Amino acid sequence: MNDAPCLTLILGGVRSGKSLRAERLAAAAGPRVLYIATAEIRPGEGSMADRIRSHRARRPASWRTFECPRRVAASLAGTELLRRADAVLLDCITLLVSNHLDALPEPTADALDAVLAEEIDGLVALAAESGRPWYVVSSETGLGVVAPDSLTRLYTDALGSVNQRLAAAAGVVEVVVAGVPLAWKGDSGGRFHRGIICR
Repeated sequence: MNDAPCLTLILGGVRSGKSLRAERLAAAAGPRVLYIATAEIRPGEGSMADRIRSHRARRPASWRTFECPRRVAASLAGTELLRRADAVLLDCITLLVSNHLDALPEPTADALDAVLAEEIDGLVALAAESGRPWYVVSSETGLGVVAPDSLTRLYTDALGSVNQRLAAAAGVVEVVVAGVPLAWKGDSGGRFHRGIICR
């Protein structure tokens, strides 16, 4: 069993290499990785289908995929999936937040915060109970411009809050920029120098 911290949060922008970084960390923990995929393909989203195909093609045959767009902890409870895994990779929180927002009949900040608090608290508790290392991928949207429309602002505010909640619970937090992982909290096994993992 890997003795890495229970939860590693890997943040980054679009096409930053954050998913690939998470995959490498999870693979190093053991051959049996439980990959939790939160993506939902909606009509007219051909680029998302292409991205999902690319991610699937990179996964080793020994990895098990669990597709779950919402209520991840509740859906995993009572299954044997965690017990059979060396590590867990959840990709990604960004889509998990979006899925919850889309599922709300009336999207308000209070309603979204409530469902996300339940989701994230459940994930953090499950990760701690599992005894396995978890690698959780999310997008960092706080470095861009403020969105002009209220729904996008609601989403980015909620994602920022979720990322903060996960970072507080995580033993390791990394930000990936242009394929380079930067250590913000903890040590995922690399040697650190000025925040950068040295090889």
